Amino acid sequence: MLPHSNMPREDNQVPLLSDQDVAYESGEKVHILGINEPDEEGSSVVPPFSWKKLWLFTGPGFLMSIAFLDPGNLEGDLQAGAIAGYSLLWLLMWATAMGLLVQLLSARLGVATGRHLAELCREEYPTWVSMVLWVMAELALIGADIQEVIGSAIAIKILSNGILPLWAGVVVTASDCFILLFLENYGVRKLEAFFAVLIATMAVSFAWMFGETKPTGTELLLGVLIPKLSSKTIKQAVGVVGCIIMPHNVFLHSALVQSREIDYSKKGRVQEALNYYSIESTVALIISFTINLFVMAVFAKAFYGTEIASSIGLVNAGQYLQEKYGGGLFPILYIWSIGLLAAGQSSTITGTYAGQFIMGGFLNLRMKKWLRALITRSCAIIPTIVVALVFDTSEAALDVLNEWLNVLQSIQIPFALLPLLCLVSKEQIMGTFKIGPALKIVAWLVAALVIVINGYLLLDFFSSEVTGVIFTTVVCAFTGAYLAFIVYLVYWGFTLSVRRHMLPAKLAQGME
Repeated sequence: MLPHSNMPREDNQVPLLSDQDVAYESGEKVHILGINEPDEEGSSVVPPFSWKKLWLFTGPGFLMSIAFLDPGNLEGDLQAGAIAGYSLLWLLMWATAMGLLVQLLSARLGVATGRHLAELCREEYPTWVSMVLWVMAELALIGADIQEVIGSAIAIKILSNGILPLWAGVVVTASDCFILLFLENYGVRKLEAFFAVLIATMAVSFAWMFGETKPTGTELLLGVLIPKLSSKTIKQAVGVVGCIIMPHNVFLHSALVQSREIDYSKKGRVQEALNYYSIESTVALIISFTINLFVMAVFAKAFYGTEIASSIGLVNAGQYLQEKYGGGLFPILYIWSIGLLAAGQSSTITGTYAGQFIMGGFLNLRMKKWLRALITRSCAIIPTIVVALVFDTSEAALDVLNEWLNVLQSIQIPFALLPLLCLVSKEQIMGTFKIGPALKIVAWLVAALVIVINGYLLLDFFSSEVTGVIFTTVVCAFTGAYLAFIVYLVYWGFTLSVRRHMLPAKLAQGME
């Protein structure tokens, strides 16, 4: 049943159907202490802070943070470090802060409404618009998944000393959907514990590399605290910001937060959930920032100012580290590969997870989880195997492919950010939990900045890649339609009408 299905229904509301797709069934949710206890001080009072409750709410933020640690982000980190040194660490910190703001808004939407972003897009936008948004979300997910699976396959190839080719690593990585299904059968907390182990593996691996290479502490601190940007590093700077916001992750987080029991009849309990999710998401992204900092600092120390700095990527990074720092107690090549494998494996599983919510939310599909996971995984694995077979022997070709996939991600960002900001700003949707004027301005400024930065990436890429009259005409026509749809999304968002089915946040408002 939906979280608000047991609440009183006004006469002008349509009945809530039990056959609607939901993120989590009631029996799958984590029970929160005191959820059914009466509030002596009133339903609007937020219960006092509890470490036990914080522990019970901890999990969704860490799953969300994995998108900040996927192979695409790691490649951006190592290239920024090798080419720009420590000078872009400050930008990494502020980009992570912007990403945190977006993810907190996504969590706010999911908690306050009891719906995730894909469901709300289906309900609030015209059918044709929601279908376009679904296709765009699926394309973004497939693009991200290809990068993540290839990252895992590279790590497997290194760890097997080249015995397993890239395509075989892709097949091995494809089994992650079965890991997801297996863990889901044992409950949400077991799944979250598995991801915690993978994040810890990344932290230990990259911290070990940090210790092996011994980056300069003073330069590292100055890089974090003092903004510095030059014309030679502008592309890396744009890349650092551009890869922080992952479209599928915005959809994912709004669904993950519904894995806990929340009493929607009490405004104080909803606010309590928002508070705990804000704390755990902040801690999770501080950890992800630290891991990204390790990677950027390692490659800044090792390769900044060298002739090979501009040629380093995921495929050859481990070999270059090995040549520079040798074997040691445990070869740095394998330390790097273990961290990369943990990053790729965790992000592909969360990608499968996100795909289930995106497909179920937009299409309102009621199907068994194993079938949905299989469909979601097949959409990405089949093109990835083709990519692996075609590009296995060419590092340069893989780099070109990665650039095109980054472009695909950049194109999709507005189609996740704009609906999120429009929905979270509406009282008809959020009730008293809509964002205030100050936060609204900051959120739109951040969204505008991210979209402009990614627009710069697209402009820079297409200006060098687009040649010929026919190709140029096609790109111009696509750009026109693309911009028109973005304007339409903003217009529709500001003119959302009140729907017949009010969400639980509005009912909470009426109880004041």
